[in-house]
Amino acid sequence: MAIDDLFRPLSVRSLTVPNRFAMAPMTRQASPGGIPGADVAEYYRRRAAGGVGLIITEGIRLPDPAAGYPHAIPTLAGNDVLAGWTRVVDAVHGEGATIAAQLWHQGAQRDDADGVAAVSPSGVDGLGKPRGRALTTDELPWIAELYAKSAATARDIGFDAVELHGAHGYLLDQFLWERTNLRTDGYGGTQAARTLFPAEVVAAVRAAVGPDYPIIFRFSQWKGTDYSASIADHPTQLQEVLSPLTDAGVDMLHPSTRRHYVPAFPDYDRELSLAGWTKKVTGLPVIAVGSIGLQTQFRSEKQGQVIQPAPIDRLVEQFEAGEFDIAAIGRALLAEPAWVNRLRNGDLDGFIGYDPQTALASLT
Repeated sequence: MAIDDLFRPLSVRSLTVPNRFAMAPMTRQASPGGIPGADVAEYYRRRAAGGVGLIITEGIRLPDPAAGYPHAIPTLAGNDVLAGWTRVVDAVHGEGATIAAQLWHQGAQRDDADGVAAVSPSGVDGLGKPRGRALTTDELPWIAELYAKSAATARDIGFDAVELHGAHGYLLDQFLWERTNLRTDGYGGTQAARTLFPAEVVAAVRAAVGPDYPIIFRFSQWKGTDYSASIADHPTQLQEVLSPLTDAGVDMLHPSTRRHYVPAFPDYDRELSLAGWTKKVTGLPVIAVGSIGLQTQFRSEKQGQVIQPAPIDRLVEQFEAGEFDIAAIGRALLAEPAWVNRLRNGDLDGFIGYDPQTALASLT
């Protein structure tokens, strides 16, 4: 019965997802010159045909040279680019699924191999080392407007929602995290100040897309440079981080974890996940993610290690307990585009897991 419930629709503002499964955003660097080609449309179409209700795209670079690199990461500006994304959207819609565009600014994590310097809150990376330069206060409204214009463009070409990438140590997360936000102006120094710019970005996006268009915000505790990092050490602090974002216009939250079932604050609750706490302190719909259907958590693989499938019993228990509204699947969908349909049909016994050595063959 619980699995049947995972196939019921969910409506959030103008978005109606036909079931409770999403494709997690996974960077591919497969769009030469930033233009998503026919292969990108087919890649997403296959996952939509395989039963996914909501596709969340790979990160899409904001239209600013400092926002991201390499250039094979897709953008959202230019006639050829928009035509490519229109093909993607039409392909996904043709299979009965919905799609959200994830907007991405890498901040201090940007590779500067092309000679463009990274920009960030304080000119330091996740290891505390100098990198690029700090953004001036006068530049922040301009960056917020880049997010807003990109969101409006996504809406205009048919995307059903946008997701703002505020996780994993990228720009918006760099403002939230005290290790990368060393500012002494109104955008740093306290939790409220560190949350101010991400909230301003959300507000700008909301103003650009109107009242009914869904905005998703992805956040995380862990960073690409530190798996043990934390922007909230207890539930009250989590609420302090998220409340300004929800007040500014976020409709759904996407707490990124490496293991969906790990308790977020075991001193306060020995079982409740980060997704569960997020839903508890905000009351908003929540997307859970992290090694769903696989035994090994994201980014812990040894070279050549084959990651075996795992039962989804714990996921079902969490859904029954109301911890999340949508489950985002990543690596399992790389290995098997029809993973969701196979779950629905009771046919996952033959799913063999995920082999990093051969995963590239599954990206087409």
